[in-house]
Amino acid sequence: MNAGLLRLLATVCALAIQQPSPLAAATAAAPPPPPRGTHAPRVEAAFRAAQARWLKDSNSVEAAWQFGRRAHDWAEFATNDHQRATIAEMGIAACRQAIVLDSKQSAAHYYLGLNLGQLARTKLLGALKLIDEMESEWTTAANLDAKFDYAGPHRALGILYRDAPGWPTSIGSEKKSRRHLEKAVELHPEYPGNRLSLFQGYIEWGDKKLIREKAAETEVLLQKARAVFVGEEWVLDWEEWENRWLEIKRKADVKEPQK
Repeated sequence: MNAGLLRLLATVCALAIQQPSPLAAATAAAPPPPPRGTHAPRVEAAFRAAQARWLKDSNSVEAAWQFGRRAHDWAEFATNDHQRATIAEMGIAACRQAIVLDSKQSAAHYYLGLNLGQLARTKLLGALKLIDEMESEWTTAANLDAKFDYAGPHRALGILYRDAPGWPTSIGSEKKSRRHLEKAVELHPEYPGNRLSLFQGYIEWGDKKLIREKAAETEVLLQKARAVFVGEEWVLDWEEWENRWLEIKRKADVKEPQK
């Protein structure tokens, strides 16, 4: 599930900006969970199956990072911070074990970063430290296998640099964000999340004209992607992508073609 990445990073980066007092940390409400809907049973079943596989074969690198992947997905459906943190810590442990077994496994570093992000969502204090570790893990993942999860490491880094506060508070950087998001589009132009993430950056950086110039091309890309990213596991992603594209077009003043 890729739809949760934006929600995850948006929350983490918001926490980094706030830097609240201990009293605020003790009294703050948990971030609202995503709608559970009909997707939760499927995601939980995948999590349980991956967990059983890893417990049965704890020396399997793939079983470990696959459990880390499913932990990140299931944490998206948590109803409170304690539940989210518990699930994320299980994913973190699995990914760290995978790295011990094979430090060159890009997937393990990638999903370690994602689970660290889930954990950071539960912490009003300490989010900045976790952001630094997320950056490190995704950088390692990109160096090992830049194309993994449709250029996921570059996409994650691009969104992180785009949304995080800048120096001296944190690591936010338009230059770095552009570089990673453009690289993600270059490596996997067929994956809608890459282009939409870059377009959201264009809006923040005042480059709306670039979106308008590529709007028709993007509509074609999305139409073609419909035939590639199919099945129940992509339903949530398509809901997110369609909503993001509508919002991007609204903010960029993209005119709908005449019928």
